[in-house]
Amino acid sequence: MSDKEEKTSMDYLFAPMEGITGYVFRNAHHRHFHGIKTYYTPFISPNQTRKFTPRELNDVRPEHNEGVPVIPQILTNKADDFLWAAGRLKELGYTEVNLNLGCPSGTVVAKKRGSGFLEYPMELDEFLYQVSEGICGLGMDLSVKTRIGKTDPQEFEELLSIYNRYPLKNLIVHPRVQTDYYKNHPHMEAFELAVRESRNPVLYNGDLFSRDDIRNFRHQYPGVEAVMLGRGLLTNPSLTEETPFTAERIRAFHEDVLEGYRRAIPGDKNVLFKMKELWTYLGEAFEDSTKLMKKIRKAQKMEEYRAAVECLLAEKPVCAQPCFPGWKKQG
Repeated sequence: MSDKEEKTSMDYLFAPMEGITGYVFRNAHHRHFHGIKTYYTPFISPNQTRKFTPRELNDVRPEHNEGVPVIPQILTNKADDFLWAAGRLKELGYTEVNLNLGCPSGTVVAKKRGSGFLEYPMELDEFLYQVSEGICGLGMDLSVKTRIGKTDPQEFEELLSIYNRYPLKNLIVHPRVQTDYYKNHPHMEAFELAVRESRNPVLYNGDLFSRDDIRNFRHQYPGVEAVMLGRGLLTNPSLTEETPFTAERIRAFHEDVLEGYRRAIPGDKNVLFKMKELWTYLGEAFEDSTKLMKKIRKAQKMEEYRAAVECLLAEKPVCAQPCFPGWKKQG
């Protein structure tokens, strides 16, 4: 199979990144870059109040996502709460929801949610039984994003047998356990188990930070139809393209995101906080950027911030193949 044939056969999904990939970011990315089939929202966390928070509702409003292919993600361990949220999302026009069984955050795991739910396979099985029936009744599709266990990759065999009992649109596997967080290398033997034995379509997520990473993955797993990209896309928003990633493209994208936040968020201080989160990743796209990145992080006023960003864009070259620093550290 040629590189061109491989490229057209694989879809790219944008992973949900809490605090960063909300609707302002998604809209700007969709306007300036190409190749993403679907964007997943940062998780919605329903509870017994039966109300979305203002942030959650703003993020999924149809008018905030016009023309952008979006799938909402839900984080909970209660089937009733999940199904209420799915029903509300159906009212807003969505036809698929994604269950978050991957978040490794300590605060999430302590509440037995995200990858913390994986430690309780019997409860997870019952949850999926109720949710699958309810989702079918709503006429919606269910997908799952999962890690491979809480502490031991061997846990995944039992988890996979549970997932195989239910009709999933797809199973997105990040082959780390919760206690790995984002350290260590992915446990590819667990992913290969899923490829061999899953009754649902298996997609991949984890440590694809460069175009070479993606090409190598496609070569090794030609039957996998899609990959989900997160940190790599935040560092290089053009990761799914062959088009060069230039300072001019970054400038236009940055301005779009900045103005979007200024319309959506009151006060420059709050806007700067959001922009600095983005630069945590985007700054890695530039060579020798440490000093100028400090200026960006320390900027307290919009004028200071804009001047620091413009210095970076004007003075520092973009890396030939930008990639998230975790890739460099793990080698």
